[in-house]
Amino acid sequence: MRLRHRADWRTLVWMCVLMPTLVAIQYAYPETLPYLSWFSFYFAASSTTVAHNHQHCPTFHGKALNRFFADWISIFYGYPTFVWVPTHNLNHHKLVNKAGDATITWRFTNSHNFFIAVTYPAVSAYYQSEPIGEFIRKAKEGNRDLYWRIIRQYVVVFGTQAAMLGLAIALHGRSEGLFIWAMTLGLPAVFAMWMVMIFNYEQHVHTDPWSVRNHSRNFVGTVFNFLFFNNGLHTAHHEQAGLHWSKLPALHAKLEHEIDPALNQKSVLWYWF
Repeated sequence: MRLRHRADWRTLVWMCVLMPTLVAIQYAYPETLPYLSWFSFYFAASSTTVAHNHQHCPTFHGKALNRFFADWISIFYGYPTFVWVPTHNLNHHKLVNKAGDATITWRFTNSHNFFIAVTYPAVSAYYQSEPIGEFIRKAKEGNRDLYWRIIRQYVVVFGTQAAMLGLAIALHGRSEGLFIWAMTLGLPAVFAMWMVMIFNYEQHVHTDPWSVRNHSRNFVGTVFNFLFFNNGLHTAHHEQAGLHWSKLPALHAKLEHEIDPALNQKSVLWYWF
């Protein structure tokens, strides 16, 4: 089990130690939910960044292990991680918020307010379904190995979620079991998918899609980028999509003088408020 980049030890600690341990503790001791479920929501949100990073720059040297890890991430992410390929790698990075980008922020309006922001994930998800569907159809017609990997990922995600719901009910009864599953896995996964689309929205809304450097908004705070594996350094990521997340700060430092200072926000929370 060889990592391609040493920094991914933290990825493994997050995904393979802390997240499953949190679930196990809350399943065994439901009284800890008020204290630990908040962390479940955070780790689910962080898994979206891990999924994103893994699709751009695989974590391991071995192909089989990378496929297994993608399936594993999907369980906490709440959706098959292969969808990053057609919607993000092959679409968003090609068009970067221009017409045709399935995640475009100005589809119906270029207004930027609370209502537009909170409804954007639902609108974006609807339009992302088209490239996802096309990707699956092409895989079914011309790449059966990829097609069955896609099917397996759907089975792993929803099968595991269903099994964990069943386990919670078996351990604690219907009502309490449903609540435990919802607070440790179900709702965190929904929150994660909502948040990752919000991040995409805020990283591109009211930026210049045709600019070489000002097509993205960066959140450069140290805490945010530690918690989300440098996901805030978005200009650098678009500059070299396959660059490992641990190397983004160095690239951002090289590009920073070319970026409009207004697009380098120190705090994502301050920016939102």
